[in-house]
Amino acid sequence: MKSTYLLGGAFALAMCAGAALAEYPDGPVSFVVPWPPGDLEDVLTRMIADDFQAEYGVSAAVVNKPGGGGGPFPGAIEVATAPADGSVIGSFVIGVPVVGHKIGIPELAPEKFDPVGIFLTYPFVIAAGGNAPYSTMQELAEYAGDNEVALGHFGDPLIPTRVTKAMARAMGFEWGRDAAFDALDCNTLASGDADVINTTLQLILPCLDQVKVLAAVTDQRISLVPDAPTAGEVVPELDIALWNGLFVAKDTPQDVRDKIEAVAARTMMSERAQKIAAETGALVYWQNAAEATARIAANGETLGKIGAMLE
Repeated sequence: MKSTYLLGGAFALAMCAGAALAEYPDGPVSFVVPWPPGDLEDVLTRMIADDFQAEYGVSAAVVNKPGGGGGPFPGAIEVATAPADGSVIGSFVIGVPVVGHKIGIPELAPEKFDPVGIFLTYPFVIAAGGNAPYSTMQELAEYAGDNEVALGHFGDPLIPTRVTKAMARAMGFEWGRDAAFDALDCNTLASGDADVINTTLQLILPCLDQVKVLAAVTDQRISLVPDAPTAGEVVPELDIALWNGLFVAKDTPQDVRDKIEAVAARTMMSERAQKIAAETGALVYWQNAAEATARIAANGETLGKIGAMLE
């Protein structure tokens, strides 16, 4: 009888140990994108999810939970409040970790989640029509001293818009008027609705030979328009970019983070991901957690400078 009890106890212990040692991932994983489907971060996150599923043999789905470009980011809040087990992974733009907690969203405080890595820099540019009487930001500044220049952008709270307006301040001119648009493409310039637009390069690729790219709101020059300086080259205080990265809840174990990173880094270096970079002008890469953490801190300081410039 005693041996039976011992065997039963040993079996129970083995079962508990097996459960404790269950390797991640041992169930479905969601990649939450707090924006509508179809943009670069969504496309690349879907590639990561596909590779994650192939690598680990579990269901990995992208879930789009849009909620406003300037907040409240419900998808990001879901990630920040999710169990720290890697079952919910966020795919966030810079505004979520750098700005979210500063605009009244306490769930997005820095202590709520950590970066696994950053993988994308959006190819934001400042562009004018091909017949504009200026071809550089310096020439635009001189022209705007005596003429009204209308700026089109995606919204005042967005970082590329703030960079564009801060650049004007630093260069000694003001936009004659500005307005937010749902779409900023070749037609916006051709129609005269705006003289200069702050938009992503892929939206003006169809007419790239008919526009002038004055600057890139990135921290590296864009391959498709290599002659356009970055915002930081024009005004050193504006060395910042709109990027996207993967994030997990703060207490997520390191081995879980490592498994997510292993797949994501390999996906970003893949031929199909680099093809998107070549076609759109986006920068597609992998920046690890330590580098991403340092970048977020530096970006926070830069945004503080931008805020002071715009006061």
